[in-house]
Amino acid sequence: MTDTVTAILDAAEERIRGAGYHGFSFRDVAADVGVKASSVHYHFPAKEKLAAAVARRYTDRFIEAVDAEVALGTHVVEAWRRVFRIALQRDGRMCLCGALAATSHELAEEIRAEVKRFFERGIENLRQGGLERAAAIRVLSALEGAMLTATILDDQSVFEAGSSAFVA
Repeated sequence: MTDTVTAILDAAEERIRGAGYHGFSFRDVAADVGVKASSVHYHFPAKEKLAAAVARRYTDRFIEAVDAEVALGTHVVEAWRRVFRIALQRDGRMCLCGALAATSHELAEEIRAEVKRFFERGIENLRQGGLERAAAIRVLSALEGAMLTATILDDQSVFEAGSSAFVA
């Protein structure tokens, strides 16, 4: 991946997390990166392809971060909670795939598939950590909800309160 592609993905992720899929254009991303819109189109011929690539990269990074926590001996549920917490503290924003999922009925199938992949991989990761499917769904749903509520209330302590039921 080139530096330009990485910068485009970074800028698009920031825009999507801030304003949703419909809240950005190639022109916005190009301005953020300092390139022409044609450069963005060169790497990503359609907005759907760019958003899908952003969601795919986000999912992969998120799962890698969870796996790194688990490799350090952290229980899988706490690992998920920590990665959500770090993202919230670092960015003060909603989970990218959670934000996209909220408007999934409006998204192109290519983007929906990548967002769905985040949730499916999350449930599977939690199951591999020893949870039953229903418990994995509850954990992931509660963490997304806690992050959403903390974001809208602009109060990170809400995330702690909303996800504290999973603390062992």
